Amino acid sequence: MKIFDCTTFFDENLILEVRFNVLNKYVDKFVVAEARYSHSGDKKKLNFDLKRFNEFKEKIIYVVIENEPDDLIFKKENNEFSEVGKDIRNNSIKRIAFQRDSLSKGIEEADDEDFIFYSDNDEIPNLENFDFELNKNKIVMFKQKLFYYKFNLFCDRVDWHGTKGCKKKNLISFTWLRDLKTKKYPFFRLDTFFSKNKYRNVKIVEDGGWHFTQLKTAKDIEIKLLNSEIHGEIKSEKINLKKILGLMERKTIDYDHKANSADYKYANEFKLKTVSIDQMPAFLKMNQNKYYQWFDFDNEK
Repeated sequence: MKIFDCTTFFDENLILEVRFNVLNKYVDKFVVAEARYSHSGDKKKLNFDLKRFNEFKEKIIYVVIENEPDDLIFKKENNEFSEVGKDIRNNSIKRIAFQRDSLSKGIEEADDEDFIFYSDNDEIPNLENFDFELNKNKIVMFKQKLFYYKFNLFCDRVDWHGTKGCKKKNLISFTWLRDLKTKKYPFFRLDTFFSKNKYRNVKIVEDGGWHFTQLKTAKDIEIKLLNSEIHGEIKSEKINLKKILGLMERKTIDYDHKANSADYKYANEFKLKTVSIDQMPAFLKMNQNKYYQWFDFDNEK
């Protein structure tokens, strides 16, 4: 049995470096998919730097997506075709799914019994206590801790189920895997027999890793947000460089993870907590001097 760690990529060479080092002793192949278009539709250069990861090059399978998906929706306004209204978000979702599902090109050599894991680039699973040979579950999900701006600035408002995996023989698509409900359903839920996103045969791994989001400079966070799935919201909320700098200085976020999908998500600020480096992956604990600028050592607990 081989382990394939699959992820999409925008420009996060720092976090990818940490990812490779944390997972290297468990993973047989790293599959990285990068698109020439951002999720907002802007053309971009390729940012993946293979030279930076020379020690892992035998394990890396790099997939480049040259084009956008064919089913994007544009409407004509003022004699020009553009994205408007809900199409802005829907087109972003299609671009994300297109990039994510292109990872299938990187697992062509995998056997049916090989394990395929998908995470966004900044979601790193903790595989230390997971026994692949003993696992009998069809789906595996990792409950992860959420961090912002620094490796140890912790958001305690939500458990983050980022990494999900299954054997290749059970993989329908990477978008299917990503969209699976983060819940193990009881045996009497008959709807699970007919659903493609609700399953009973699920293993949820506690202490399942780390989601290191927005581990960037304020300017790079702004660029990433303006090219992300929620770029329309970012513009309408006027989330600019000045606002991002203020949030980082106050060690807060302004996004309410607990709000319902239809509710307004930017009404309040939520304080992040500085936690001990002992809660980090072993690689980061051993290399804290190298990544010193990416830790918050004030009031460390």
